[in-house]
Amino acid sequence: MHDNDLCRVGYRWIRQFLALCCYALLLMPGFIQVLYYYFFSSQVHRSVVYGEQPRNRLDLYIPAGTTGLKPVVAFVTGGAWIIGYKGWGALLGRRLAERGILVACIDYRNFPQGTIGDMVEDVSRGISFVCNNIASYGGDPERIYLVGQSAGAHIAACTLVNQAISECGEDTSTWSVVQLKAYFGISGGYNLLNLVDHFHRRGLYRSVFLSIMEGEESLKKFSPEVVVKEVAVRSAVSLLPRIILFHGTADCSMPSAESEAFLDALQQRGARADLFLYEGKTHTDLFLQDPLRGGRDKMLEEIVAVIQNDDPGLSAQHLAVPVARRLVPEFMLRLAGRVSPF
Repeated sequence: MHDNDLCRVGYRWIRQFLALCCYALLLMPGFIQVLYYYFFSSQVHRSVVYGEQPRNRLDLYIPAGTTGLKPVVAFVTGGAWIIGYKGWGALLGRRLAERGILVACIDYRNFPQGTIGDMVEDVSRGISFVCNNIASYGGDPERIYLVGQSAGAHIAACTLVNQAISECGEDTSTWSVVQLKAYFGISGGYNLLNLVDHFHRRGLYRSVFLSIMEGEESLKKFSPEVVVKEVAVRSAVSLLPRIILFHGTADCSMPSAESEAFLDALQQRGARADLFLYEGKTHTDLFLQDPLRGGRDKMLEEIVAVIQNDDPGLSAQHLAVPVARRLVPEFMLRLAGRVSPF
């Protein structure tokens, strides 16, 4: 790489870092309140061990004041496969727990501590723990939903598809896809072959990305959209639970075309799949700005509606949940959207 190229790379990273700092400062009023909840609420059980590997930990968000077993969301957070952390799910955990839904935020090894195969292995182990142990925390093992966001949506989708394929062979795992009622993918990427150049242009350089994904020869293997198109896995696709995808049309980090193409591949194979596109929403709007805004959160309402439709009793019990209050002033949210590096 020439000196001029190094200068351009250095400038790009400095610019991105400064944008991230400004973005975080603008959202800080909300972050402080969520952090307080995360560390001091009795409803949050942090760092429950689910495996022997580093970062095999998960956080539990337990609904308060309800009786009986609760529906469960197993959540896999994003973070560009490099900075993912279970704590990023605190806001989602809080919002869903308010509606009587128990949430398990699964941590996993990030690069360079692990590569994509390690991440999928960790998430599979975390899902297994939830399926087999959640009843002891008040969760219903018959009502488990998988949710992934950004890179977490990709990892969760890989885990789900891999598990379905293994169940068509000599499966020896400790959980089954039939234990999951539905999978929700938020702003995910599902075809790595289309994303190498896209991420390179945005600063996640090709050499690093290929290292995360275990080389160019592994891109197809870890591309759920490509895998479900293979004739050999047709029977595996039929095992998949209902799949519901969410994406903002103004997402520059992970193009909404990723969810559209994955939906098309799933439907061509006969899978039950739906897509909700949110006009003008960015990569972080759906997961951060909208929940911090308070009031109605359309994506959250869609997730809750699916879970409630599977359990009319839960719907009746939580119709009176108060509207979420605003955590960040609107002008700060709008500024954050303008400076966001995502």
